[in-house]
Amino acid sequence: MQKYLPLFPLNIVVFPGEKLNLHIFEPRYKQLVYDCIESGGTFGIPTYINNGVGMYGTEIKLLQVEKKYETGEMDIRTQGIGIFKILEFDRQAPGRLYAGGQVEEVENLADEDIVTKEQIREKLQELYTALGISSILMDLPDNFSSYDIAHHLGLNTEQEYTLLQCNSEALRQEMILQHLLQVLPIVTETERLKERVKLNGHFKNLTPPNF
Repeated sequence: MQKYLPLFPLNIVVFPGEKLNLHIFEPRYKQLVYDCIESGGTFGIPTYINNGVGMYGTEIKLLQVEKKYETGEMDIRTQGIGIFKILEFDRQAPGRLYAGGQVEEVENLADEDIVTKEQIREKLQELYTALGISSILMDLPDNFSSYDIAHHLGLNTEQEYTLLQCNSEALRQEMILQHLLQVLPIVTETERLKERVKLNGHFKNLTPPNF
């Protein structure tokens, strides 16, 4: 399905279901928020990447205006609801200060692989343990998706954007698992190196080998 959306490009990737708090201060985006409040409509956050507005982004619903300032600035709470692809981009929507575009909803295939999902859970726990931050990792619910953990994998913006463009949960799971399998040995060896460095200069109680 196609529709016209107000657009708010940012150099981040927002995933469906993600809650995002924003401070609105530019006149064009103040106008965008007020238009959404008045119409009850949504807006889009396409990822600004490689010095340009990417073709893919996430449709956003406004949950709440948390605070209004005397300057007209606002703190807002929002949530991602779905992915879109930009078909036509307008630097300014007709008669408005902000950008807009004709977009097409991207269908998401709910084709998760249970085995891969459990491997991801295991490797993610190993990664956080190796980093010494296992207490930060909350117990993942049984129904967690790739979107729920995408920001907790150490991916850069380009990698997250690649994930956003993939419309298959099974493929996203495979991408995430491969990333974890690649990064885990590096992190583990780095942590071991840190421990060896800490030991330098200390008195060591070593058992000599028998020979």
